[in-house]
Amino acid sequence: MAKPQVVQMELDSTAHVLVVDDNEMNRDLLVRRLEPLGYRVTVARDGGEALDLLCETQFDLVLLDIMMPVKDGFEVLQEIKAHNRLSLIPVIMITALDDTGSAARCIELGAEDYLTKPFDSVLLKARVSACLERKHLHDQERHYRSEIERYNDELQDRVQQQVQQISSAQLGAIFAMSKLAESRDPETGEHLERMREYCKVISCRLRKLITYEATIDDQFVENIYLASPLHDIGKVGIMDNVLLKPGSLTSDEWVVMKTHPVIGADTLREVDRQHPGNSLIRMGIDIAQSHHEKWDGSGYPYGLAGIDIPLVARILALGDVYDALTSKRCYKEAFTHEKSKSILEEGSGYHFDPDIVTAFLESEGEFKRIREFYQDSE
Repeated sequence: MAKPQVVQMELDSTAHVLVVDDNEMNRDLLVRRLEPLGYRVTVARDGGEALDLLCETQFDLVLLDIMMPVKDGFEVLQEIKAHNRLSLIPVIMITALDDTGSAARCIELGAEDYLTKPFDSVLLKARVSACLERKHLHDQERHYRSEIERYNDELQDRVQQQVQQISSAQLGAIFAMSKLAESRDPETGEHLERMREYCKVISCRLRKLITYEATIDDQFVENIYLASPLHDIGKVGIMDNVLLKPGSLTSDEWVVMKTHPVIGADTLREVDRQHPGNSLIRMGIDIAQSHHEKWDGSGYPYGLAGIDIPLVARILALGDVYDALTSKRCYKEAFTHEKSKSILEEGSGYHFDPDIVTAFLESEGEFKRIREFYQDSE
């Protein structure tokens, strides 16, 4: 990306000056004094005409008489300084020699300077030049700030694009790793895709409850959708004679099988250690480690109970069991949705968090549609 171009802004000797005075002689005198200095000069006969011209035309400086009809200099000055665009135009007030008190009031209202009548040509030139120089410096500063902000926005967009590319690559690697674990079990089919959708549905349903509104936000929903495939990643560490055994496992084999949550969590902790701060990986750790815990404390690997079980794991646990019930296995046929629903209801308060069972019941139609859409191939 090219660096921001720093353009040197030259002071414009053809600055546009608005002279506002109800006295024609004063107006003509100021025009005759300013035009030979290279300035473009426009005149207004009263405050109302001046404000109309300011809204229609770009000016660099206003010479504003105080005592005028329609709107006096105080009113015009206040309107200029209250206007979002016009407030940046410097204003020099014109006052009588014996009315410096009014000039001081104008300075308090935001005028940059004042001139007294009759005009001294040297003083007029100096005051006008000084005001225009300050405006030029302010314009230059705003220009540089705008360029820097534009460059920062471009840089931020580029960084965001790179982060998204990296995140997409990381997520692809994570999902590929999850699929690798899944591929060792030939009966899981579209299990990971269904789990993503089940977790998203339950999370969105729970989000409507006051209990979870501070916990479940857009980031939570996105993360559980992306992290849910990691739940059984620890199965890559289980030997084939246990993982792929067609019949019932012995007690010793069950001990081995029950280590897969710990293996999965430890694997992801190593990822988190090397690349800390990724909320998705941290959620994946909770899911991998605790998705076989049960609400009554009878689950594994640590026998956690109730809300000591991470919310993401409690959500995934229901989806995981529902998917196992409604899927065909070598040791059973797929259960119907109604039978699976009945089993989940019976497990409320024992196996499952009651709130999550309720959320499932309120969204069972979506579960059925997901199950039908992501069907396992024969």
